[in-house]
Amino acid sequence: MVGMMGAGKTAIGSAAARALGVPFLDSDAEIERASNATVGELFAEYGEPFFREKEAQVLARLLDGEPCILSTGGGAYLSEGNRAAITSRGAALWIKAAPQLLWARVRTKNTRPLLRTSDPKKTLYDLIAAREPIYALADLSVEAEAGMSVEHMAEKTVGVIATRPDLLEVE
Repeated sequence: MVGMMGAGKTAIGSAAARALGVPFLDSDAEIERASNATVGELFAEYGEPFFREKEAQVLARLLDGEPCILSTGGGAYLSEGNRAAITSRGAALWIKAAPQLLWARVRTKNTRPLLRTSDPKKTLYDLIAAREPIYALADLSVEAEAGMSVEHMAEKTVGVIATRPDLLEVE
């Protein structure tokens, strides 16, 4: 699962994995577990390039495992190497959400290191503008809508995954 921070990758991915009977993994959580630090702490102490390097290493390890739903960090899919690794082992599914919805979801959270700026809303909108053309390269996509439950989004996601029987056996 790829997409912007606040799109719902973790919540939707977890629910979709339960519905499909496969493991759910979150690359940010795996990075935090491996490093014994939060994503925010890693950004603050070592910078974004260091974090992206570790992220690529963790993604490669997770992609070598059993079939699963894997939620990636918002910037993971920007790397050509990560995109190639994801495509070679499965498919990227973009959780697409309108900028207003993303802002509503992230504006009160202090856990987003890239939004620790003097104008976080502008920063978010700039990130969306820069990233959406890359997210659009994903093999599959699902549109998130305001007011749509996680369960409904997971159902939509499972339906999209079912169009690719090569990914997982979906009944």
